[in-house]
Amino acid sequence: MDETGWMRVFHLLFYTCLTVSATIVLLQGSLDLVTLALTLLMGGWYAFFVVRRPALLQQLNPMAGHLLVLIALQFALIRMDSAYEMTMWGMVALPYLLLPGRWGYAGAVALVFSSSVEAGLIDMIPRDPSVLGSLVGNTTLSIIMGLFARDLVRQSEQSRAVGTLEERARLAREIHDTLAQGFSGIIAQLEAAEQGIDDSDAVRKRISLAKQLARDSLNEARRSVDALRPEPLERAELHQALAAVAERWSAATAVSVAVSVDGEPRRLPVEMETTVLRAAQEALANVARHARAGRVALTLSYMDEEVTLDVLDDGMGFDPAAAGGGYGLVAMHERASRSGGTVTVESAPGEGTALCVSIPCA
Repeated sequence: MDETGWMRVFHLLFYTCLTVSATIVLLQGSLDLVTLALTLLMGGWYAFFVVRRPALLQQLNPMAGHLLVLIALQFALIRMDSAYEMTMWGMVALPYLLLPGRWGYAGAVALVFSSSVEAGLIDMIPRDPSVLGSLVGNTTLSIIMGLFARDLVRQSEQSRAVGTLEERARLAREIHDTLAQGFSGIIAQLEAAEQGIDDSDAVRKRISLAKQLARDSLNEARRSVDALRPEPLERAELHQALAAVAERWSAATAVSVAVSVDGEPRRLPVEMETTVLRAAQEALANVARHARAGRVALTLSYMDEEVTLDVLDDGMGFDPAAAGGGYGLVAMHERASRSGGTVTVESAPGEGTALCVSIPCA
């Protein structure tokens, strides 16, 4: 259960104890207007200043004041009828939720002391030493609740931190896979247009491709921010989307691409399809930037237990052990690992490059 779920449990516990106490008093026939007014005031104060102000929790000011008001209302209600002693159990976690650090323990002591004084436990200690055991038990329970609440807050903070880091990594991957690749393609087209400035038809073609790349990149960037499925996968199945991406890439780079499919195509989970598509886009972008290849082959293989993407090129190759490894390959590894998959690269100078992305289906 997350922090929000536990907060709901604590709120429900408070209102359950307050409602049961008021019901007992009502059934006893001793619920007068003053008691009813204080009960409603206590419930309303908790709702307005605790339930509706989650952003202010763990802040000494103003939450210490609100806790004191609730303790004072509880004190008054217990004085009017002992049935309201039950509200102690509904408020036992409250000091730790409202107050930061050690202030939570101070608030818990104030709560236990106030309830004990009004219930007459303090005055009974000289006559009945066993009452001291009850006080110790209540204090111990309060400390245990404090430790639990502190652990809950710590775990929640850790979860938020991990979630923030994961979201930053996701956006970094998406920016690389959309904007960075798009800008690289646009620059390549504009440079080609500049080199062929005397050929007006070629220049217009290159500018048209650059404009289309800009539109596609902008659209993909918007979808990445919204964490949506990549646009090519919205319109087609994975193998069809790969063929469309390869066709556009080939038109932009003048490098021939052959796309083949082994096995029976089938729909895969969104994250898996996105991983394969982004890996293909990154592999093709690397070919365009570094390989100086004349041909590229993409093979998508559907197997019973896994799906693999193989990207082969006849370019200049490189030494994987000596390569620095840009962010694109790192992002590819991160994407694959999130789906339980692997990425392998085989290459040698002058012998082209083979990249394989393998993702289990189970």
